[in-house]
Amino acid sequence: MKEQMSYMFQTGFLGTRAPFFMDFVTLIVVFLPLIVFASILLARKGHYILHALTQNLIFIVALIVIGYFELGVRVGGGFDAFMQGSGVSPTYASIVLVLHILIALVMLFYWILTVLNANLHFKRGLIPGVKSRHHKLLAAKTFIAIVFTSFSGIWVYLLLFVY
Repeated sequence: MKEQMSYMFQTGFLGTRAPFFMDFVTLIVVFLPLIVFASILLARKGHYILHALTQNLIFIVALIVIGYFELGVRVGGGFDAFMQGSGVSPTYASIVLVLHILIALVMLFYWILTVLNANLHFKRGLIPGVKSRHHKLLAAKTFIAIVFTSFSGIWVYLLLFVY
């Protein structure tokens, strides 16, 4: 299978030791909070349908990217393979990786909950409306989790491929 996916493991484009797929995913991780925030601004300006469409699209693309990333990590040999050439302690990198995974799992939980509730409440005419406050609170938690996931993902990337 690795032969069919060889492009994923060619040298990346960010000038580090990372393979292409890691650079690609990292670039998306860097811009994800900005893209989500831009969609949030649509809602703040009253463009609720466009906000809903963009949020659903961003969520679906993020799930595809997560799948692409996980496939690349598994086929590429996992954490130990990507630690090769890193100048940081494997213990330290492992701790940061576990922290990142925990943050990402919380983020994914909140994001799934936010998207599912929003779609249901939007269809029922409850947002904008009586469920708006609840949606904003859950969405704020989701956005904060996305930001923390982004920063911790960048931290892991730096530890594995830069330092």
